[in-house]
Formats: sequence, C-alpha cells, structure tokens
Amino acid sequence: MPKTKITNDPVYDGFLRIDDPLILTVIDHPFFQRLRRIKQLGMADLVYPGAVHTRFSHCLGALNLMCRALDVLKAKGVDISDQECQGAKLAILMHDIGHGPGSHVLENTIVHVHHETITDIFLERLNKQLNGQLDTAIAIFRNQYPKHFLHQLVSSQLDMDRLDYLSRDSYFTGVREGIVGTDRIIYMLNVKDDELVVDEKGIYSIEQFIISRRLMYWQVYMHKTVVAAEIMLRNFFQRAAHMGSDFITRTNFDSFFHSRIPISESTMRNHSYVFDDFMRLDDNDLYMCLKEKHRDMVLDYLSSGLLSRNLVAIQISDKPFPDEMVQRLRDKVNENLSQVFHLYPGTVVDKWKEWMAEYIVGTGELHNRSYDFADHEIKVLFKDGRCLPIGEASDQLDRHFLEKSVTKYYISYPKGL
Repeated sequence: MPKTKITNDPVYDGFLRIDDPLILTVIDHPFFQRLRRIKQLGMADLVYPGAVHTRFSHCLGALNLMCRALDVLKAKGVDISDQECQGAKLAILMHDIGHGPGSHVLENTIVHVHHETITDIFLERLNKQLNGQLDTAIAIFRNQYPKHFLHQLVSSQLDMDRLDYLSRDSYFTGVREGIVGTDRIIYMLNVKDDELVVDEKGIYSIEQFIISRRLMYWQVYMHKTVVAAEIMLRNFFQRAAHMGSDFITRTNFDSFFHSRIPISESTMRNHSYVFDDFMRLDDNDLYMCLKEKHRDMVLDYLSSGLLSRNLVAIQISDKPFPDEMVQRLRDKVNENLSQVFHLYPGTVVDKWKEWMAEYIVGTGELHNRSYDFADHEIKVLFKDGRCLPIGEASDQLDRHFLEKSVTKYYISYPKGL
C-alpha cells in the first residue's frame, strides 16, 4: 500500500491527502522544503501581523485546488490521463519553487532574473536528479504540452495559483475583500476546444474573483506601508551589492555581494555554484544581513529602520512628484548625512554623497490591472454552446472596466524632513 500523508489546511477547513510517491518525494526534497522558510507576502506582516504564512503552505494549497479541479473536469468527461494528472499536480506544486526571500525584492537587486525563470532552472535540476520523471510537469509548466488547458490550470487569469493566494492572503491578513467562492469556481470549470472555461452558472463567482483581486492589490500587496518597507529592503540590497561583501559579515548572500554584478539567467543556468548559493537563501539569511552591525551609514539606516519598523514616510499621488520636490528632500538628507559621516568610517563620502541620498529619498510607480487581455482571457460557456469572453458575457464587468490599468506615483523619504 502506498505511503500516504495528510496535511490540515485552515484556509479550506479540511485535509489534503497525498499518496503519490513522486509528489511526496518532491515535497520532501530540500528545494521544496526551503519554501517553509520564505514568507508568502514578504514584509506585509509589518502591517498585517498574521501574514506570516509561507510559500510552502501556498504551494500545498494550490496543489489541493488542482486535485479538486482535475476531479471536476474528469467527472465532466474531459479526457485526462493519470500521467497528465500527476504532471499538472507537480507543475502547480512547484510553480513558486524559484522564489527568493523578501518576495520579489531580490529579482530587482542582486539577481536580475524573474522568479518564473528561476523556477524553470530549479525544475531542470530536480528533473535531472529524478531521472526525467518531471518531463510532463515541465512541459505543462512551460506551456509546451499538447493539452493547453492543463497549463491554464497552472498559469492563466483563472489558475489554481491565484485562487489559492487570494483566499490564503485574505485569511491570514484578515482582509475580507479577498474572499472568493473557490469551491463554486472550481465546480464550474470546464473545457471547450482545449481551452479552460467556466460554465454559465459560475459567472457571478468570476465577477467577484476579478473584483476581489483588484481590491486585494490596493489593500494588501500595494498597501503604502508595505510599499515603504519593500523600498527600504530593495535599497538595502542594492546598496549592499554596490558596497561589496567587505561591508557585511559573511552570510549566504556573500557571493552575490562579492561579485557586485547582478546575476543573470545565463550565469545561474551555467554555473552550479551560483544556483547552489541561491538555493540556500531564505528569510533567515535576509534577517541575518539586516541584524549585522554595519559600517556603512546607509546600510545602518535602512536595516535599523526595517528591524524596528521605523519606516520611511511615503506619499502616493495620481501624478508624478515634481523634480524640485525630490531634489529638495535629497539636499536635506545630504545635509543630515554630512553631520554623522565620522561615525561610519566605512562609508564612501564626497562624490557619492548625492548618490547615497537616492537610497533614502526615492520615487516610483505602482500599477494595478485586475485583468490582462493579452493573457488567456477567461471565457464563459453557455448552455447553447456559445463561448464568450467574460467582458462580453458579464453584465457587471465591461471591457472598459477590465482593461483599465491604474497607475499611481509615490515618493519616499525619512519621517520628519
């Protein structure tokens, strides 16, 4: 009798039963166990104390939903073999395996590689160790498998990833706007002409799903305090990468700081030591870096602020902030920095003075689009056989609403300036 593991998931108030030996092998692998040590929402727990759930629990939750979705589709007569079921389950289980600590922060600092590309590299390495047993899962993940709807279950506008993270993030933050009718949506899934669709009776649940996602972005993912913390964390790693490993005690980040050059995709694919160094990274390493006593004043300012939740102030506007305002704030920062240079003998002064202020006063943009017409439109299957995009099928969501992209501008600076 095959080994069976049962996990309890508070989000769905039930159990996930896993008895596939290959899936259990992947879950027990160090690549996947690493996700236990990486928070799903990065620095969001500074605003929502309960938001300390991990990428590990999210991936298991997405697997749970995938199992249900495949059962529903098979019950409706959709042809899915046991091998394809296993491949789809493995693809969704490992869809986030390439994430680093601090959510997406590292992708824009020491590693210039998107997390999905890093996931692909992880999958290749793991597949080699498992003698090609992940071939089907990788083909589904890359959208190279003949049955396109299997990839849509993993990555699309209505995939098991989004269904789980909305429900899970809503549960652990306490933001009720993220609650969606997950059970009903899954029960209404169907396949038409190799496309994942939703039966007509599920249209209202899809409308709620799209609106909930939009609300969660502004209330959680782009909450201005979360944005402030992420700005400080990103600037910390950019500064550390520029200054080099001499300015930070040895950690698992050391090789990345030592190179002073952002890691590229080719470097990560072709140099095992770079991949191995990245694989060892988790949130513990991130906090070790922050907790060091830094000889550089910028590193010290940013790290102490994050650890004590003394974050930069942030303003958000519908229009870009004037250059004069930005410069005025940076001049003030420079003036304050000049008064404490002597306390940090490691800090590079003089010609880098203006550049240092850019780590502390910054501007940027926030974008929120709840629906992307370029990415597998959600389609509704009517009883008469018609299959229409949600923008045409819905009375509540017209195309203008769906395609509207909201852009806001921010400026961050030390409180009290």
